[in-house]
Amino acid sequence: MLRSLYSGISGLRSHQTMLDVTGNNIANVNTTAFKSSAVQFQDTLSQLVQGAGAPQGQTGGTNPAQIGLGVLVAGISTNFTQGAAQATGRSTDIMINGDGFFVMKVGGETVYTRAGSLDPDALGRLVGPGGAILQGWNAVNGVIQQGGALSDITIPLKAVTPAAATTTSAVTGNLPSDAAVGDQLVRDISVYDANGTARKLTLTFTKTGTGWDVAGSDPTGATGTSALTFTNGVLTGGGALTVGGVAVNLGAVTGYSGITTVAFTDQNGRAAGTLESFTLDKDGTITGLFSNGDKQAVGRIALATFVNPGGLEKGGGSTYRATVNSGAAQLGGPGEDGLGQLQGGSLEMSNVDLSQEFTNLIVAQRGFQANARIITTSDEVLQELTNLKR
Repeated sequence: MLRSLYSGISGLRSHQTMLDVTGNNIANVNTTAFKSSAVQFQDTLSQLVQGAGAPQGQTGGTNPAQIGLGVLVAGISTNFTQGAAQATGRSTDIMINGDGFFVMKVGGETVYTRAGSLDPDALGRLVGPGGAILQGWNAVNGVIQQGGALSDITIPLKAVTPAAATTTSAVTGNLPSDAAVGDQLVRDISVYDANGTARKLTLTFTKTGTGWDVAGSDPTGATGTSALTFTNGVLTGGGALTVGGVAVNLGAVTGYSGITTVAFTDQNGRAAGTLESFTLDKDGTITGLFSNGDKQAVGRIALATFVNPGGLEKGGGSTYRATVNSGAAQLGGPGEDGLGQLQGGSLEMSNVDLSQEFTNLIVAQRGFQANARIITTSDEVLQELTNLKR
């Protein structure tokens, strides 16, 4: 039989593979974080018809004569270039800007993905559409234990941040030096005990001939006093008092005329609070926002990188598995050691280039047609041979 028949068959098979890969790329044009693939061809082992001849004194050398036996698919490579960003506005949609993969656990197996469409499950764990659980480092009392073993990233939906007793407060602003003697100004602020119970701390400012007297009180009966004196509007005496264990700092108060802006500006206590929402930082830190205004880290997302990402094996569901040629996963936090940063409220789109894929369709189709023509032409030659017997 003619070699060209089998060469044509190998061409049909190879270009069919190219059509399969191209069709899969086009089918996934809207798949989150999908990475397109490309086919590489190589020729097969060629049959040696005549070997090379060495040059002699009176004759020149001759080149080998070889007949190729067709084409093979050398490999199918994955293109890991960054896809465009798609804003979704969902706080649990996360995109990697740069290199790296999310680390996920599904059925006890560790897989890797670029698709960051996540949702909390009934246990508060962040999971992908297929149920794979996002991995990272959870925080203990607001401190992230990075560097240890990875665990399921969990949003503590019923987390409570403890109350803190007020120990300091601050007053700023101006007391009018042109006020009449005996004029009073009253300012108050809510402070907290160790159980988070609020009480009102009240300061009463009374104008005197030399400045202002300050008297503090709270509902427990605690009191405190101080006398403020000013020189050219600058505080020169007094400036602090303690009421019920709360140190009140008045050092920033001024005493110029015509302005009354004195007020409490701060206190360091708080009531107990429950988790209301969370935000994602570029470095992968998940920060919980509590009802008492407290902010506390609840975990940090881990990313993985590989020496040879092209060696990863696609596992379905937009996931990849490590192989012997990808190298072991190297873990780190976003923004560290060449890893990309995270962007919340966005997803990475597919990197499929439709103009390139449709061009590849044309190339594959024409290649298929040309190889089919090889087979029909070889068949016609064989027909002529069989007709010689007529």
